[in-house]
Amino acid sequence: MDRVSSLGRVGAARSSRRARAGRLAHVLATALLAGLLTASCDLATGSPTTGTAEPSSPATAPDGSRPPDGGSAGSPAGEPEFDPAQVSLALRKVLGGLDQPVGIAGSRDGSGRLFVLEQPGWIRIVREGRLVDRPFLDIRSLVSCCGERGLLGLAFPPDFTAGGTFYIDYTDTNGDTVVAAVDVDAADPDTADRSSLRPLLHVDQPFANHNGGGLAFGPDGYLYIGMGDGGSGGDPQGNGQRLDTLLGKLLRIDVAVDAGAGQPYRIPTDNPFTADTNSRPEIWAYGLRNPWRFSFDRETGDLWIGDVGQNRFEEIDRVTIGTPAGANFGWNIMEGRHCFKTDDCTRTNLVLPITEYDHSAGDCAVIGGYVYRGSALPELVGGYVFGDECSGIIRGIVGAGPDEQKPVVLLESHSVISSFGESDDGELYLTDLASGELYQVTATAR
Repeated sequence: MDRVSSLGRVGAARSSRRARAGRLAHVLATALLAGLLTASCDLATGSPTTGTAEPSSPATAPDGSRPPDGGSAGSPAGEPEFDPAQVSLALRKVLGGLDQPVGIAGSRDGSGRLFVLEQPGWIRIVREGRLVDRPFLDIRSLVSCCGERGLLGLAFPPDFTAGGTFYIDYTDTNGDTVVAAVDVDAADPDTADRSSLRPLLHVDQPFANHNGGGLAFGPDGYLYIGMGDGGSGGDPQGNGQRLDTLLGKLLRIDVAVDAGAGQPYRIPTDNPFTADTNSRPEIWAYGLRNPWRFSFDRETGDLWIGDVGQNRFEEIDRVTIGTPAGANFGWNIMEGRHCFKTDDCTRTNLVLPITEYDHSAGDCAVIGGYVYRGSALPELVGGYVFGDECSGIIRGIVGAGPDEQKPVVLLESHSVISSFGESDDGELYLTDLASGELYQVTATAR
């Protein structure tokens, strides 16, 4: 199970809390329209409260590996270590009125704008805390929505400027994944040129769930694409471990140069499977179930993936900069750090998650976040912050910490968290799917 259909299933179990928030009718309606990750999620909303910390528990990985001296990996020189047990988070509402928001991105062009994805097929601009009336892009006629389908991903290249090109991921009217390039109107930086949309990649989807949808440019300048395993439950086609399909993978392509011969993108020469004619050359890593949201640490370049679990464990994967490509994150052999396939649970050469959590607190679908690199919240610098769609719990771990950590509860928000995002200056935001609200994450020392 996953994001989306999960929302409606857990709604009844959490009705009393929603009623206390005074928003039961609104939440139930949202659950029918959108459940975004198909797992056991609740739809509670309301005023955020500060959560209690669970003590961090650094330890060695099952294979015995850990950073030198049991310390950090990839820590910037001189950076004080983030201590999640000493930080409390809160959420500051920026605005409401969004229609099923599922993504946030800054363009890093100096404009200070935030771009918010709305699942039915809009991209909206937030400027100085206000929602611009006219959508930046409207592709509703091209999009199949909702559930785990819709307009799901947005990324701006590192050299993006006014009038430039950006990239989107959406589910087309046939239910398949499309990654496309779109140009900004040269005469109006707040408007995308819909007629310029050109598909780069098309991936057939065998089922309606596990579409992935995340996009991000890495420190190498290449576009990374998160693809779910194709859906249903338990990966019945074995896509996570197959290298002849793009499903269940993290893809890496070069969109910055003309590929020639009518090709919309180029394959980086150091992708791990380019020499294998039986494998797809776009694959950069595999063994993923539904990497809904992933990000790169803007300070270190480390990759962080929130991979949605089946029905027991949610996981966060970290790949430090310089790690060879071709990582196998284990699905569907493993779910988190636990065997999923009881008949064959060989862990050899698998990359196990840096942290995991079970569903005992009403969780159901991890929402990958970011290592905080802003300036407004010094107590949060270096902390990796992530959430869960169903419980609304926001957790944190040490971004430069050891390879196995226990997550610490930073806030019980009661929001239906659908995505985190960074502004141009590194401040952290999140979207609430049910309420249609955009929040900024704030922090204080405990």
